[in-house]
Amino acid sequence: MQYRMLGKERVKVSAIGYGCPPFQGRLSDTDEQQAIAVLRHAIDIGMNFIDSADHNNGNNEELLAKVLKHRRGEVVLTTKFGNLRGQPWAEGREVEGRPEYVAWACENSLRRLQTDYIDVYYLHRVDPKVAIEETVGAMKRLVEQGKVRHLGLSEAGPETLRRANAVHPITAVQSEYSLWTRDYEANTIPLCRELGVGYVAYYALGRGFLAGRWKTFAELGDKDAKRRGPRFHEPNFQRNVDLLKQLEQIASVKNCSVAQLALAWILHQGDFFVPIPGTYKIANLEANAAAAEISLSADELAAINRIFPAGAAAGARHDYDRSKELNI
Repeated sequence: MQYRMLGKERVKVSAIGYGCPPFQGRLSDTDEQQAIAVLRHAIDIGMNFIDSADHNNGNNEELLAKVLKHRRGEVVLTTKFGNLRGQPWAEGREVEGRPEYVAWACENSLRRLQTDYIDVYYLHRVDPKVAIEETVGAMKRLVEQGKVRHLGLSEAGPETLRRANAVHPITAVQSEYSLWTRDYEANTIPLCRELGVGYVAYYALGRGFLAGRWKTFAELGDKDAKRRGPRFHEPNFQRNVDLLKQLEQIASVKNCSVAQLALAWILHQGDFFVPIPGTYKIANLEANAAAAEISLSADELAAINRIFPAGAAAGARHDYDRSKELNI
């Protein structure tokens, strides 16, 4: 396993991390055992960067606790707070960054994770009603109390990041990033580079699309939630498949999968990038980890960028108005 350093505090993490969201929701006993097996294998092969969140009432964290019980020291554990969408008790609020909530959310995550500390604690979404200095100030107090070791932000714009970093060093920004979602190249990523902040890429495989999982629109199940996403609508889907086929030609020459090529491309954007794909299958987990071994030449990177330049993907990123989530 290759490793990278996040932030000026140089947190050592595996070049490919593991994102736990595939295990959201209440699982059957069989699915839970599969989830535990995948997480244990991730740690076995040196994939020490494990990402979670308190979304869906924190059951994601509860499952992870079963794996961490005897292996806490082998893992750089991250979790997030502040995204309230879908929470029945949230009374219509979608984000929460008030200082008193920060402390409350952390205590609950620690309880569910059955640990004394969180390695990287992220603000899941920036609260437009609360000054970022107040939220990060409360997060800083968690560091001073020893409950959290490092701080992060998710889906944060450059001005927000700069203001937050002035309160306490931000170790990482976690936002969606892949060949078909490159929005943050225009602003946040350059600032991460300037400030020495790590960039953690979730949905690094475009919600599975960049893994080549579907070749035709008909292969998407009628009830597949992905159908809600504009990029999975016809005819957007077919236009995106046409781009993917061109990537597959490069992957074939490299003797790797298109998923591995997509992950390797992220790693080649800078040594402060760490993708965190999630998977239900051990074989996919191992394949993802192996992507860190793939070297791409300048010509190969140029060819990939010609196929998937910023904005190339057909269709919007989300099927809802993101204006309330965005910040500058």
